[in-house]
Formats: sequence, structure tokens, C-alpha cells
Amino acid sequence: MSRRIVFRPEAEDDVLEVRQWYESRRAGLGNEFGQAVDALMTRIGANPFLFQRVHLETRRAVLSDFPYAIYFRPTDDEIVVLAVHGRQDPSRWRTRA
Repeated sequence: MSRRIVFRPEAEDDVLEVRQWYESRRAGLGNEFGQAVDALMTRIGANPFLFQRVHLETRRAVLSDFPYAIYFRPTDDEIVVLAVHGRQDPSRWRTRA
């Protein structure tokens, strides 16, 4: 059973910023990033416990084609997305946990 997915505002901002950055590098690349995020969110929604726990109940799912990870916390009925973050400051997401 898929859970409802809820993005915190900061996580939405993360996705938009990264999409814009990739789009500024090559036309269409921002859309590719967005599609990769959507595909991974579908997998997370279907079975969030397949992904590595990194801190308390926070889990991480790594995008395969981009150097970013989705940090999320599953609950009984939803997935709360805390951050979509890259390697530049990997501990930044912890301030949102």
C-alpha cells in the first residue's frame, strides 16, 4: 500500500533549486532530474523500509543518475520528505529532521 507523500516546504525548495540549476546547464536536464525524483518517490511510497535508515527514523534514498539523495521519514499513513540534498553539505538535512 502506498502512503501519501508530503514534502516539507524546504524540500520543495530543494527540488526547485536543483531543477533550475540543471536546466541552466542544459535544456531538458531539469526535467530529467524531476522525473528521476518522481520515479524514486514512487518506489519510496510503495516500500519506504527498503531504504537505509540514517538517523533515528529518517531514511535516505539515493537517485541513480544524479548525485542527490531524498531524506524522508515514514509514518503509518504518510511519507514526510525532509530534504532533497546533494554532497555539498551532507549534514544540512539533519537540521530539518
